[in-house]
Amino acid sequence: MNHPPTGQRPITNGTFGRYAGVYAALWRNSVVREMTFKTNFLMWIVVEMLWFAMQLLFINVLYLHTDTIGTWTKWQVVMLMGGSHFIQQIFQAFFLGNITALSENIRTGKLDFMLLLPVNTRFLISLRNVDLGGFVNAGSALAVMVFAAVKLNLAPSLWQIAGFLSLALVGVMMHYSLMLMLACISFWSVKAQGIVWGYYNLFNIARLPDEAFRGMFKTFFTFVVPMLLVSNVPVKLLANKLASPFEIVLLFAMGLLCFAASEWTWRFAVKRYTSASS
Repeated sequence: MNHPPTGQRPITNGTFGRYAGVYAALWRNSVVREMTFKTNFLMWIVVEMLWFAMQLLFINVLYLHTDTIGTWTKWQVVMLMGGSHFIQQIFQAFFLGNITALSENIRTGKLDFMLLLPVNTRFLISLRNVDLGGFVNAGSALAVMVFAAVKLNLAPSLWQIAGFLSLALVGVMMHYSLMLMLACISFWSVKAQGIVWGYYNLFNIARLPDEAFRGMFKTFFTFVVPMLLVSNVPVKLLANKLASPFEIVLLFAMGLLCFAASEWTWRFAVKRYTSASS
């Protein structure tokens, strides 16, 4: 009976315990690494918080000259920015550093070693390191969302909060899937890292209400690169701004489509990988 290469074997129910142990070891290594360089760890938390504060200040200045963006009031947009920052920071905590390192792993031959390990290579490539600062910054984003909710006199129900967290998770996985597909260009070109970071810079679009966009621009960032769905739909659920359940269905459908496409792209790229030494 033929078996797929080690790096492409699927994770089955019988192996979840082993993978949980592997992931726990990766977490321990990440904690040790972060605590070894405490100053760097704290500095990046401060940098991210300052950047977030500047974005909030921009919104405050913007609303000195207008009352609404579409139908979005100032504090609704602040909640949207908090939701977008929360999703971005959770993505950064789990995936960003790992995905951007794929190009370097291919160039230096480290991927050859990973393919030989008795674990699923996509699992290892995607989750090898954890950015603990991302969780701290995600907490600050939630604090901003709570403050905005108080200003709006909102009292979300438990199902709304659970729905927000579920939709935020879909958004994180959508970002991960799209960025992994872009990173797979590294199998053919060593310059793919710039494309990956270019996609990351587009995250700022998700901080704005979808009503601020029109025409082809809105269509592109809804169905091709679904930035507007990722943060708008979860926050709309909390802020009671969902026009219909269709937006939730669309977000889940796009999430599944992106994940399936990323799996196909990853398998296609790995099958054609001939190692850095060949």
